[in-house]
Amino acid sequence: MISSPAPDSRQAYLAGIACYVLWGILPLYFHLLAAFGVGSFEMVANRALWAAPWAGALVLLARQGGHVAAVLRRPKTLGILALSTLAILCNWTIYVAAVNAGHVIEASLGYYINPLMNMAAGALLFRERMDRAGKIAVGFATIGVAIQTAALGAIPVISLSLATTFCIYAILRKQAKADAQTGLFIECAYLTLPALVYVLHLQASGAGHLGAGAAATLLLMAAGPATVVPLALFAWSARRLALSAVGFLQFIAPTLQFALGVAFGESLTPMRALSFAFIWLGVGVFAFGAWRQTRVLEAV
Repeated sequence: MISSPAPDSRQAYLAGIACYVLWGILPLYFHLLAAFGVGSFEMVANRALWAAPWAGALVLLARQGGHVAAVLRRPKTLGILALSTLAILCNWTIYVAAVNAGHVIEASLGYYINPLMNMAAGALLFRERMDRAGKIAVGFATIGVAIQTAALGAIPVISLSLATTFCIYAILRKQAKADAQTGLFIECAYLTLPALVYVLHLQASGAGHLGAGAAATLLLMAAGPATVVPLALFAWSARRLALSAVGFLQFIAPTLQFALGVAFGESLTPMRALSFAFIWLGVGVFAFGAWRQTRVLEAV
């Protein structure tokens, strides 16, 4: 007997769209901070510092204090989360530095590649089955990266670094026995002390921007919700949406980043455009494969 799938709620779609839109327009936030003279490392440090209380509030709202206590009693999980913290810190730093250096388009390529890299890693490391659509998608992405390499005259280090660090982060989080909110809070807790030390060092040397004006201070403090709120929206919507819906929505962010890069006047040569055409073909095949798989599961 074929069961009728429950329709995805409008609220879940709106939450998912809001999450990816917020991630997609994040370059605007970093450009605004840069206009106040804030450097990339100061941005990352404040992002780590102010995310911690927001992540803690998320844990309290979800009543997951017991989950945090349980994780604190698991040395192996804490070790894995320490490594995932390092991976996400590298990802944040590369992304912020890339945006501030005028490489938003190249950064967006990394987040187009990432889901396809995750799929390949799942097949290689966890023996997850990759169907024909997945293999075609990865093939198109590989061609796109090769063309991008030819267009740049060098390997697209920014794109591959962003995709790789986030893929490593996903692999580590898959191994960690901690839910999204608890894991995020532990990761933020790991970063709080070094971030605080760096921010205090900047303030003591006169190079910091906290207190340098209401606008700059509020913008720096806004790094907390800018980090945690999209994740909360993602976690809420992902539990309520079909895999196919999430598969389509996740490409909103790099598409917006790509558009912003073009709007910022970054170079888009015919060769770079061709490389993105292959990436978009891979994305389309990936999304279609996710939709088809979900339809099959719903029909069982």
